[in-house]
Parts: sequence; C-alpha cells; structure tokens
Amino acid sequence: MNSDPDPFEEGQRAARQNIPAEANPYQNGSDEHALWAAGHEQIAGPREANESEGT
Repeated sequence: MNSDPDPFEEGQRAARQNIPAEANPYQNGSDEHALWAAGHEQIAGPREANESEGT
C-alpha cells in the first residue's frame, strides 16, 4: 500500500474544506504543485463559478 499523500487528492480535500488555492503547500513549478492545483480547481472551480453568478 502506498502511504505517500496524493497531491491531487490533497488539493480536492483542501477545496472541500474551503482552503484557498494560495495555500498550496508544494513548491511552485513542481509536479506536486500542479497536481494539487488541478485537484483544487476540479472541486473549487465549479463552486466558485456558481457563487459568482449570484453577484
């Protein structure tokens, strides 16, 4: 079993907890940073789009 955290899943989890994308814990430019950001965007992107429609 792989016990290493998956950056993509961590990003998704952060978005579900309303943690901002700026809180990405990985070094900018790294593969992990990109994966975390992609996971976060997958969850937060549609949610943020729905929130901005109401304004």
